[in-house]
Amino acid sequence: MAIISARPASSDHPDAPGIPPTPADHVHRRATRKAMLRLIPVLAIIYFMSYVDRTNIAMAKTQLQADVGISVAAFGLGAGLFFIAYACLQVPANLIMYRLGARRWITVIALLWGSVTVGMMFVSNEVMFYGLRIALGAFEAGLYPAILFMVTRWFAQKDRATAIGYVQAASCLGVILGAPLGGFLMGFHGVAGLHGWQWMFLIEGVATVLIGLTLIRLLPDRPREARWLGPQEAAALEDASGAGDAGNETSSLKGNLWAAFGRPFILIIGAIYFLNQIVINGLSFNVPAIIEGMDVSSTFVIGILSGVTAVGSLVGVLVTPRIARRMGNETVLLGALTLGCTVFAVLAFAAPSFALQLVCMAVIGGLATGCMPIFWSIAMPRMTGVIAAAGLAFINTIGQLGGFFGPYAFGVVESKTGDPMSGLWVIAAVAVIGGLLAVPLSRALRREDRSAEVASQDA
Repeated sequence: MAIISARPASSDHPDAPGIPPTPADHVHRRATRKAMLRLIPVLAIIYFMSYVDRTNIAMAKTQLQADVGISVAAFGLGAGLFFIAYACLQVPANLIMYRLGARRWITVIALLWGSVTVGMMFVSNEVMFYGLRIALGAFEAGLYPAILFMVTRWFAQKDRATAIGYVQAASCLGVILGAPLGGFLMGFHGVAGLHGWQWMFLIEGVATVLIGLTLIRLLPDRPREARWLGPQEAAALEDASGAGDAGNETSSLKGNLWAAFGRPFILIIGAIYFLNQIVINGLSFNVPAIIEGMDVSSTFVIGILSGVTAVGSLVGVLVTPRIARRMGNETVLLGALTLGCTVFAVLAFAAPSFALQLVCMAVIGGLATGCMPIFWSIAMPRMTGVIAAAGLAFINTIGQLGGFFGPYAFGVVESKTGDPMSGLWVIAAVAVIGGLLAVPLSRALRREDRSAEVASQDA
């Protein structure tokens, strides 16, 4: 059965063949380039640090077992507990952001989670490990949905997948650079009487706090507040994104709970995203252990090799928005990327060498992470105002619960088999389900857009 993309037509006519750009279009393009160069790097840097701070425990896994006595199962549970707090607080956090403003909100939570990361250096037992992971998840919960909401306020629909792809690339760089950096910092073992993993948490946490202190000056809430945009440029961005029509936005969830949380396409996107996060987080938290199981003992080399899978993810988030823009059929692309994870998980088991296994895991990372801009490109044009703030966070809530089940499922399977590679069967199974869900998603999108068209005609 063919899967047909259902997505509102864009009014950005310069992309349409045969229609020449107007002077206003040139202003918008110039303003968009400025936003890509001035806003997106700020968002990407703080997202980079959030990803480093949530995943750096992967580098400390074996050391925490030896120095603190944290078991494999407890490590998997602690890694997953982050995502329980992270998921449960997405919607409340983004509603606070909507009232407080993204600039102040992101600054506050960056300072808080950076402090918690520093606190990880004092872990002495499993209970404390659990508590700090929960706190880290609670404070990081508001960042990614706030970034998504800012993208809806700053960019036209045709540019949103690209903008999200650039921000998402920061998480890939967090693995590519974060793992070797973590391995390097753990080489300070014994300096000042501290373990290597304690140095890693201390330095990376302090770095987040210092970056957080700069955000209050660098991060404008809306285009009209950016000093580096002229009045015409700011107006062009707000008009194209819909932010200039904020007076017509829904500003209260009262009477709009169905629109934010109950529409079928929202629930199906959330379900696919949930399965997607099982793949991404299960893989990222266990790649170092898989590599170590191949008789690699140097923590720095483990960090370097762990970053190879993130290279695939980086390629995925940068390439898939361009493919989606050319295809115009996002659900087909989403289903193909997801099912591809199953194919390469199976190939990883059949690969005759460690190098080929690494390549397969890199491709899985690229396919799974490449789905991320597509999820939000599908959802964003169908939400505005507080419904966007709540709805985008709700999708992320459902998806991030997969961040709990992914590491935990990998940990349980590894405990049963004794082989870190066995967790790849989890990827193979859940990716099949996620790929098949692209069919009902396509149907739900068609119904949603027909209903919106009828409502528009009636109005």
